[in-house]
Amino acid sequence: MNEPIFDYAPAAALDSEEAVSVFLADALETGDAGYVAKAMGVVARAKGMTELFRETGLSREQLYRSFSEQGNPTLKTMLTVMRALGVDMTARRHEPDAEKPIAH
Repeated sequence: MNEPIFDYAPAAALDSEEAVSVFLADALETGDAGYVAKAMGVVARAKGMTELFRETGLSREQLYRSFSEQGNPTLKTMLTVMRALGVDMTARRHEPDAEKPIAH
């Protein structure tokens, strides 16, 4: 049976501050800078680039470039955008994976 495939826009699911927070926390846990940048781009589009541009003072071009799949935003840009999105970046002790041996 052939089932239709639908485009999925993850930005549409980010309809609450809680959803945004969970989405970004999951992205940060990957430790993959490119993935985090792309996830921030998804959240930025969900909020609206125009609104984000107004709140941060960053150019639209800078926002799109920083949070593209190939983006590499500076820490300053990340913190500025996260504050505008109403989320914070926090630090916690990294727990090593159970499968990896602990080095002594």
